[in-house]
Amino acid sequence: MKLYVGNLSFETTENDLQDLFEQHGAVNEVHLVMDRMTGKSRGFAFVTMNDDTQAGAAMTALNNHDLNGRSIKISDARPREDRAGGRPAGPRRNFSGPRR
Repeated sequence: MKLYVGNLSFETTENDLQDLFEQHGAVNEVHLVMDRMTGKSRGFAFVTMNDDTQAGAAMTALNNHDLNGRSIKISDARPREDRAGGRPAGPRRNFSGPRR
């Protein structure tokens, strides 16, 4: 089961989350989402646990738990929504060359 963990302190590391969630069962993966431009945490992560019962216990026990001065929020991770890709809608305009 994949869990969404939000409201994280920017100082929270993947190891912090690994240690916290392992108190409730085996953790398969921890992914702390980082900003591409700054390299800093975006304040949320995904934790994957193979056993749904352990994941549910972790969610119940750790939701609103204080971690590094922040009350973390935990819920089931939702599938990523499709985003509009590529260029914006509308006609393609060419801005190079002389104007008529």
